[in-house]
Amino acid sequence: MPEIKRETVTIDATNQIVGRLATKIAKMLMGKDKPGYIPHIDSGVVVHVTNADKLVFTGKKMEQKVLFRSSNRPSGIKRLPVATLQKEKPGEVLIHAVKYMLPKNRTQKERLKRLMIV
Repeated sequence: MPEIKRETVTIDATNQIVGRLATKIAKMLMGKDKPGYIPHIDSGVVVHVTNADKLVFTGKKMEQKVLFRSSNRPSGIKRLPVATLQKEKPGEVLIHAVKYMLPKNRTQKERLKRLMIV
């Protein structure tokens, strides 16, 4: 199997919409933006994102959107508003968006490791 040389791409997230940026990053992590894309070969790049605290949400998403996580126990659902998460950990909102845009298979963790929020 040939060794894959990974490029590094730096993206400035200032005034960019979260979902639009997440789709671009997901395509880069999968390697779909390259002309020689082959689905079973992971040929994506390393993505560095700067200024994640300056991401923009459209509409009323900043006040209304809520992220959920569950402990798989009765009444184990935790609710976390996006506004709170954006203040405390600005990059987590983008990581969450990119994670759910990647394929749900064994390559998802490896691809997410190549996304770095600076």
